[in-house]
Parts: sequence; structure tokens; C-alpha cells
Amino acid sequence: MWPGGNTLAAYDDGMTEARNPRAHVPASVPPVPSPLQEAVVRVGDRWTLLIVEALLQGPRRFNELAEELRGIASNILSQRLKELERWGLVVATPYSERPPRFAYQLSAAGRELAGALRLLAQWGAQRSGDGDAESLQHLECGTPLETRWYCPTCARMVEDREAGDLHFA
Repeated sequence: MWPGGNTLAAYDDGMTEARNPRAHVPASVPPVPSPLQEAVVRVGDRWTLLIVEALLQGPRRFNELAEELRGIASNILSQRLKELERWGLVVATPYSERPPRFAYQLSAAGRELAGALRLLAQWGAQRSGDGDAESLQHLECGTPLETRWYCPTCARMVEDREAGDLHFA
């Protein structure tokens, strides 16, 4: 039990502001979202990236997605598809008016997530405990691929120390 009550919220050792410098910011001042926070809001839940992955294979109907994503409730799938459409990542094309039914496909912005998904899948495979986890390989020679930053203006690879912090322009 925490001093002063049975919840963590009741515990205050006078160090709240030292641990959380935003503790003194008035509630009326909205926090400035980071690029990562923006991405997490859009695709950071349990199912969204799996929906995007399924749609990378091409357009799918609702039932095809539900079958491919075993375990997702139909109301959750419907909600995620609507959110992805609202954010411009998915395009819904009607194929039946009565009842209204749609085929879903990724927009150009949705397809841009392919690289991020590939990196996340690679990262997950390396940590899955499966010693035989495959990495992305150069088809010509079989060498595992590595991710690098590239500057198209300078036409050269850029080291992490040269890239600076990620921020909105």
C-alpha cells in the first residue's frame, strides 16, 4: 500500500516535477506531438499493422481480411478499416450496394509503410527465439541486407550521427 492511500496517484514524495518536467505545464497547453507519437496514434495498436501487411498483397474484401487475421473481432476490423481510410492509408471501393460491401486497398501513403513493416518484421524475427529466423537478403549474392540512411541531394549514404533528430519540417 502506498503512503496516504491505496493508489499510486495518492503517493507524492515531492519529486513529481523533478521526475516529470511537464508536471507543471497547465492542462490547457496541449503537448507537442513527436513524429513517433503521430505514427503510433495511426498504426500503433494490436491490429492495424497486421491489416496493412495483409493489404500489401493487394485488395481484400472484409471477409478475406477477417479470415486472414484470425482472432480479430469483426467490429474491431471494421473500426480499424474506417480509421485507416480516414487517415488516408486505405481506400474503400464499393463492390455491392445492397448490402453495402467494400474492397479495401492501400493508398500510396499506406504502401509507404511497407519498408517500416519489413524492418519491424526483421526485428521481431531476430528476437523471436527462433535461431533460424531469416533476414532480408540480397537476391543476387545472398548477403543479409542492412538499413542505411541515404541523402538523394548529396547522392550518398549518411551516418546516424549526420542525420540529426527526427522532427517535423
